[in-house]
Amino acid sequence: MLLLLGAIALLQIQPQDVRLAKAYRYEKAGWVYAHLEGKPRTVGFQYGYLLAPEIDDAHKALKATDLGEKDWNWYREEAKKLFWEKLDQEYREELQGMTEGLTAKGIKVDVWDVLAFNAHIELGGYYLPWQKAQRGGQRESGAKESCSAFVATGSMTKDGKIVMGHNLWWGYIIGQRFNVMLDIKPAKGNRILMDALAGMIHSGSDFAINSAGLMLCETTISGFHGFDPNGLPEFMRMRKSIQYANNLDEMVSIFKIGNNGGYANTWLMGDAKTGEIGKLELGLKNVIFNRTKDGAYVGANYPEDPKLIKEEVTWFNPNPAQNGCMARKQRWGTLMAQNKGQIDAAKAQQFLGDTFNEVTGKQGASDATLCGRSDIYGALHGATNARVATSDSVMKMSIWARMGIPDGSELIAADYFKKYPNQRAVSGPWLKDIKAQPWVTFTVPR
Repeated sequence: MLLLLGAIALLQIQPQDVRLAKAYRYEKAGWVYAHLEGKPRTVGFQYGYLLAPEIDDAHKALKATDLGEKDWNWYREEAKKLFWEKLDQEYREELQGMTEGLTAKGIKVDVWDVLAFNAHIELGGYYLPWQKAQRGGQRESGAKESCSAFVATGSMTKDGKIVMGHNLWWGYIIGQRFNVMLDIKPAKGNRILMDALAGMIHSGSDFAINSAGLMLCETTISGFHGFDPNGLPEFMRMRKSIQYANNLDEMVSIFKIGNNGGYANTWLMGDAKTGEIGKLELGLKNVIFNRTKDGAYVGANYPEDPKLIKEEVTWFNPNPAQNGCMARKQRWGTLMAQNKGQIDAAKAQQFLGDTFNEVTGKQGASDATLCGRSDIYGALHGATNARVATSDSVMKMSIWARMGIPDGSELIAADYFKKYPNQRAVSGPWLKDIKAQPWVTFTVPR
């Protein structure tokens, strides 16, 4: 009996899986911070194991509310057919490792579920409309109007260095689940700090910095159509760019190689080592890159290049009174002009919570304000988090982040359903309260 008890005690104090030795997680102000380290399969296992509850929840919420006209099996099959063999070996291993980590925690998934989840934005929003057009259907766009962002440097900022800010716009059910802060120290490439939807090996909301001093964010190009099924998935190109690029040229090159048109974005970027910033309008046929060491670039989901608009956008209205994207562009212009020479991290945080409507001249969050909010009109869509970085913070591998609506307001699900009871049937099980959270700092430990 004593021998049996001793054996049981020994089993209880055995160290956990060696793959988890360097990994950990903690929670802070609505965020889940996860440190992942090692070879690709190990990093994937750590991700799946440590964030299993969040990943499982995100998978279920997506399947229940955000697949559109196709079922999950379609996403699995199309992701497998289009992307698996095109992924670099390390990312296949990371997805396999994540599957193993989830399985170890009792979550029933396979690698095709994990792959489809990472690819769902470009599959549903870009590949599916392209597929319909190839069959003779009307040319459509599934691009979401998601995010407000800016990057500034030189005479625009208080210290002459780079300041970048970005807030994520998304449907609230999935948007509030973009609450993971990934600190990845891969066996190869740069260390990465980026926010993400739990289960994505890139980000999805796409605010990231790396140990080479680079910073990156994006806003989607609204109305975009076009897709190349022979190209490389956007989710791999984004992850690869922040992991392996050491300067802006390398970052742009990685985005362009194998560009498939999926999740077409205007990418804002900066190099803290040089003070240079860039704007990459990444269409499929049209790719435009601008750079400067003195100025600012902004993003608000509008297409900008005339040739891109003509050839790759289904609908575009330049009138700010009729297009919220252009109203936001106008507001960015005003804020940049009014704050020239004063922009710092504190100003950036204010910009991302700005609810002034330039068209009406009134305060009040809407689709036309930088801090977007449409639930007041019944829809469940708007800004759900915000992040800021500067040259100095990036060199320390540190960012500021705020989970929730960036102006500090709240969404209480019960109150929303009282006002819009017809939304309860679909959204009720999945919509959580969006509570006000403070701005906090995340710094990668050295």
